[in-house]
Amino acid sequence: MDIASFSSLLTPSGQAILAEAAGSDLSDDALLTTASRLRERHPADLVAAALTQVRLRDRARAKFGADAARMYFTPAGLEQATRASVAAYRARRFAAFTESAAFTESATLTESATLTQAGSTLELGCGIGGDLIARARAGVPGTGVELDPLTAAVARANVEAFGLGRLASVREGDATREDPDGYGTVFADPGRRTARGRVFDPRSYEPPLDTVLELAGRAAGACVKVAPGIPHEVVPDGAEAEWVSVGGEVKEAALWLGELAGSVRRRATLITERGQGGAEVNVETLTPEPGLGDPAVREWGRYLYEPDGAVIRASLVAEVAARVNGGLADPRIAYVTSDELVQTPFAAAYEVEDVLGFSLKRLKAELRRREVGVLTVKKRGSAVDVDRLRRDLGFARKAPRGAKELTLVLTRVGTAPIALLTRPAGHRTLNQSQ
Repeated sequence: MDIASFSSLLTPSGQAILAEAAGSDLSDDALLTTASRLRERHPADLVAAALTQVRLRDRARAKFGADAARMYFTPAGLEQATRASVAAYRARRFAAFTESAAFTESATLTESATLTQAGSTLELGCGIGGDLIARARAGVPGTGVELDPLTAAVARANVEAFGLGRLASVREGDATREDPDGYGTVFADPGRRTARGRVFDPRSYEPPLDTVLELAGRAAGACVKVAPGIPHEVVPDGAEAEWVSVGGEVKEAALWLGELAGSVRRRATLITERGQGGAEVNVETLTPEPGLGDPAVREWGRYLYEPDGAVIRASLVAEVAARVNGGLADPRIAYVTSDELVQTPFAAAYEVEDVLGFSLKRLKAELRRREVGVLTVKKRGSAVDVDRLRRDLGFARKAPRGAKELTLVLTRVGTAPIALLTRPAGHRTLNQSQ
């Protein structure tokens, strides 16, 4: 899809083709037939653009819920776009800042107000506009800058699709040449994917992280989206690093700078989506506890706690151990064990039925003796190939062999490989206040 065909898609005739494509069968088996039928009455390039958008919208529902049906995407833009629930959560932090006493007067919009004033946000690399839209919905005006002309056009169309043109605008430009002067805050989302795949070295971001941090540092407050695997030593002095997970899966990390940074250096934020498309969310945050040392090293207890990935990334396992009155069986592996069952949103709890030295023969016999039909395998600190182990244990086929379920946890203590036979101890308890 090029910018000409996308522009045509925004015309009345293009919208009619888009609506027709949305109502057609676009499954893999029927796609060719549907495309041929549409090309009999419409230009081929416009049909291709419409089919691309409909299929991208279908994929985007996982990130944007019902909003995806009226948004526009590029494949790369959708890949890097922030999940809607995460963007909305982050937008609230920007909104709270712009509503603070420092910006109360300057951030008040009038009919003649421009977007380049102290209460607005400059976004460097706005992509398809997901974060820009979330902030505008939260009442934070902003300008998005995007280098790629097609992606900029898509972001502009998304702003208009939500009727947010008075609060948000998009322009083509090189983020590295932008001047944050006149803006209260900066948000940056440097590219972390190339034609060869994901980029993990912050120096290889586009633009490089050092360049982005220098630009962002010129504003009173800033937030820079980074990969979850960012090394702690890369986090600038005075910044707050936040790791975010949704439904137990780490989605991203962000560096909060200047007056947008909190009073802590590390934070793990857990978002649980509820309702269709994550229309409602619950947010839980864990931060370092002052004076808390390393967790105690102890024998396996009755319960095993698996900290959320964001908690592990933020190096807050000790905080979880303290909450459940537990410790670590191995000081280098983030499995917490305790004799108490304590409800916490920051870790999944499993009741330990047995602790075995790893032996394929013994495991196979034990699972057969227990009449296990459904086996879940987790591992940390283990080099075992899980897929091969499942085959060797006789659990390769999809159909369960019996009604009993068990979670096999593979780990080690020191150099000794360990297998724990466990069952989930209950559901995570979430604080309903936000």
